[in-house]
Amino acid sequence: MLPMLPFEKLAKKAGAKRMAREAASELRDLTEEYGSSIAASAVKLCEHAGRRTVKKEDVEFASR
Repeated sequence: MLPMLPFEKLAKKAGAKRMAREAASELRDLTEEYGSSIAASAVKLCEHAGRRTVKKEDVEFASR
């Protein structure tokens, strides 16, 4: 699980004066879910290409 503080800082950079703990937790959970989905797609692309190493290009393509 990702730490909470970076998401609180992200909200402040976006202009939030304060952020509820539950809101930061939800942002963290959604980010983790989205990242896991992209990672899984990148792994499939890597395997399809016959490689064992996920490359930057795999992640970029998976995020489209």
